[in-house]
Amino acid sequence: MAMTKEFQTLPANQRSGLPSCSQNVVQLSDDDNGDSYRYVESSHPVQLLSGLNSLRLGTMFCDMTICVEEASYLCHRLVLASCSSYFKAMFSSKLAESKQDRVVINGIEPGMMKLIIDYAYTSEVLINKNNVQSLLSAANLLEILPVRDACCSFMERNMDVTNCIGIHCFAEAHACIDLQMKAKDFILCHFPEVCKYEELLTVSCSKLIELISDDDLNVNNEEMVFNCVIAWYRHSEEARRSDFSTLLEHVRLPLLNPYFLHDCVSREDVVRNTPKCMQLLEEAIEYHLLEDRRSELQSSRTQPRNLSGTRELIIAVGGEDDKVVLRSVESFDPQTHTWRTLACLPFAVSKHGLVCSGSQQLYMAGGEFPDGSASRSVWRYDPCFDSWQEVASFNVPRSELGLAMLDGFVYAVGGWEGSSRLDSVERYNPSTNQWNFIPPMKMAVTSPTVVAHEGLLYVTGGAVLEDGDGIDLVQSYNPHTNKWTELNPMIIARSGAAACVLNGSLYIIGGWHASTENTNKVERYNPQTNTWQQRASMIERRYRPGVAVVKGRIYVCGGEEDGLLFCRFTKQIVYHDTIERYDEEMDTWQIFGEMPTRRSWLSCVTMMMRKEMIPRE
Repeated sequence: MAMTKEFQTLPANQRSGLPSCSQNVVQLSDDDNGDSYRYVESSHPVQLLSGLNSLRLGTMFCDMTICVEEASYLCHRLVLASCSSYFKAMFSSKLAESKQDRVVINGIEPGMMKLIIDYAYTSEVLINKNNVQSLLSAANLLEILPVRDACCSFMERNMDVTNCIGIHCFAEAHACIDLQMKAKDFILCHFPEVCKYEELLTVSCSKLIELISDDDLNVNNEEMVFNCVIAWYRHSEEARRSDFSTLLEHVRLPLLNPYFLHDCVSREDVVRNTPKCMQLLEEAIEYHLLEDRRSELQSSRTQPRNLSGTRELIIAVGGEDDKVVLRSVESFDPQTHTWRTLACLPFAVSKHGLVCSGSQQLYMAGGEFPDGSASRSVWRYDPCFDSWQEVASFNVPRSELGLAMLDGFVYAVGGWEGSSRLDSVERYNPSTNQWNFIPPMKMAVTSPTVVAHEGLLYVTGGAVLEDGDGIDLVQSYNPHTNKWTELNPMIIARSGAAACVLNGSLYIIGGWHASTENTNKVERYNPQTNTWQQRASMIERRYRPGVAVVKGRIYVCGGEEDGLLFCRFTKQIVYHDTIERYDEEMDTWQIFGEMPTRRSWLSCVTMMMRKEMIPRE
């Protein structure tokens, strides 16, 4: 077996048969008898390159001339082709340049061509602030990647708030993706400082849109973004007036302080004189005036940035697992897939109602206690203090109810009071802390879905018989006329489903019906046409799951399956801990994560939480 060993060579008079090459590391590979060895001279590559450079400088054996503008450089084809894919392709192809003694290179400065040729023969190049961009362009054109990457590293090391915009745009133009992304991250992270320098005022409208529309833009408030946009516009008003309304669409005006909207935004001439800008301003004012309709006014402009102190989380409350009723309250961050435990409920409860107010407070109402009795209690959660406070109770106990927020009032719909189903509906006024009855529904139901949308209350499905069999009934309540209206029925009858509003449509998800048992079916209702349409089914069947919408995606949590497993001919209930996410554009579902506890009969809502309340990764 051959054996490899490294050592310093000895002078020839001390080791017969070995060449004298003092201070050079060699590598010997002996055969079993020690009669032969493989000699490797570590300095040979350097010596060879140095020798080739000496030949070039002495104009010996050069077989071509590179011409750049008025300058010319004698070279060896093999050397250039060995370090440049550009030259290798040129010399090995049937192009005219492959046979010419003189090759003209356009688009490169003579000085940069000399640096590139010197690098080919020496493996060294001097990069400084004066030549780095021209050198990178030359290396990019000639496909000499080590030089290009070295230039990128130099620019990254010398990046600061005064030049990061230029570096980002330069890297983008030359397809240096890594440098481009690092420069953009630097801009987003240091945006308050970057705004102080004129470089930002010179970018294109599309580039500024790319920056200010990024959720990771690091600003303390949205006022800073608006001021940046105004400064950019004033830098060249005539040329940029037509682009201003497009740019303003990406400023999150609803998140501005209302006084700033009134005192600053509304007084800008370019805003007042542009219909589209006035429309955006009115949208922001409406968002501030109609606090309890904010869930219906959601758009990309109402979403806080990731670094602005708040984040949109999913709050999961209560539920039950194999008849163990839970008190747990947890928040889930879809961005990081992390959970955090919040202040637990004052008591264990399931089959309750949950809704988030426009002022970002939760109302948890009714439900069923572990002993099976229905609750009249209503509690409010304050995220600022991570605490629950009791408010006025229902007029009648309710479990398996629906709860929704409409025009500043909380509506409790239907349910089970302990011995019978309810058709009654109660409305809570937070200002007076009182519940009052409104006209009853057309039919008493338990486990309906209830959502508010565009000034109406929608009640879908539910159960009317003792076996809990679902119905396809759809009812709506108009608070202005104080009347209920029956709408077109669902495609699939169901109770214990989940419901949400996404992009102006109602989604009904999962549930139970005697003919289908637990279902994974999903259907969508268009309020404008009063029509239903089936959408892609969930991956898993779910009865009484929780549902929430975050950034245009539907998240369905937990739920249970019944009748799928048999053990000794006994049906088993399977409680889910999985989370499924729905993409409306693709009409697809995917398993997105897991809950800390398997459960059904839970409630989920979307809520803005302060940074210190966001789950840590």
